[in-house]
Amino acid sequence: MKNKIIKGAILLSLTLLLAGCTQSLKSKDNQLVKYDSSIICKSCESTCDVLQKEYDELDKKTGKTKTEIEKLESLTANITTCKSDCTKKCDSAKENETEQSLTANILCRPTNVDVIEIYKINGVDVQKLPVCKDFRPFSNYEGVWVTGFVKPLTWLIIQTGIFLNNYGLALVLISLLLRAVMIPITKKSTMQSENIKKAQPEIDKINKKYEGKTDQESNSKKSQETLLIYKKYDINPLSSCLFALIQIPLLFAFIEAINRTPAIFEGKFLGLRLGVTPWAAMKSGEWWYVIIVILLVVVTYFSLNLNNKKDSTEKTDQEKQMGIMNKFMIVFIGFASFTLSTAICIYWISSSAFTAIQNILVKRAGKK
Repeated sequence: MKNKIIKGAILLSLTLLLAGCTQSLKSKDNQLVKYDSSIICKSCESTCDVLQKEYDELDKKTGKTKTEIEKLESLTANITTCKSDCTKKCDSAKENETEQSLTANILCRPTNVDVIEIYKINGVDVQKLPVCKDFRPFSNYEGVWVTGFVKPLTWLIIQTGIFLNNYGLALVLISLLLRAVMIPITKKSTMQSENIKKAQPEIDKINKKYEGKTDQESNSKKSQETLLIYKKYDINPLSSCLFALIQIPLLFAFIEAINRTPAIFEGKFLGLRLGVTPWAAMKSGEWWYVIIVILLVVVTYFSLNLNNKKDSTEKTDQEKQMGIMNKFMIVFIGFASFTLSTAICIYWISSSAFTAIQNILVKRAGKK
């Protein structure tokens, strides 16, 4: 049961820390910055307001010179042009906004003019970054984590996206490949869970046999008998932690690579904008994005619950607690998915679906 609790805690941590080492872009008042049209509109209106203020101050002046009159005429034309351009710019931003939280430490340059301007407004010069298609993973050293894990995965995503001409398809393919590479590890982890289920009745008998006995001799006998059960069913109590420690860095690095690659969020997959959150899309009338949320909840449910099903109807208190925890996590992840980018949701769906199918196959193979 500890095995299940560890897995649950890891999954919850993964959900809470989806950004990994990603640094969120923040405004001067320390608020998260999103791709929000209001930022573009306010910036544009502010530029026009400066021109209007200059015009008003000059217009109040009496006895204007010819040069000042000509400047007023010029300002009038500039204000008219500014307001017209601002209206178009604002309308375009409203149409394209995604409400996705932006990343401060992106690895390559975005091409979306609105996003570039939002970065500029918040003090980030993205022009010094390479174009995503020209990104090189080892051009400069940024520590073992970024240079050894995040950057190579970023380069792999970009190159696969260019080759397939679709970053969404690249995310699906790479997430499946990563899961495939980890099949030996996840298979052993699943088999450990199955073996623990088989051994649980005998472990429960030992626990009941020594219930209430706290002397050293009883504890020693209990430990010895428990270890014999573990040996009988080929159970390694530490293997679950070891398997998790091997998998987690790769999965975290992949999520961080996604978050730090702007080109991904500028693309589409099956008609879905990868940068938009389901909530933002649904607010703009694109209700079909709810399918993303439904799929994410369904695959999460199966990936969490497949290993917890028992042949018998009786459940221990620990299993009941684990069931409650799983339900909480499914609800939590479901609500969180409304504010995650479609790109992250697609990765989660692909990875979780692969894991669920793999667990089914492993369980069936174990019963033969």
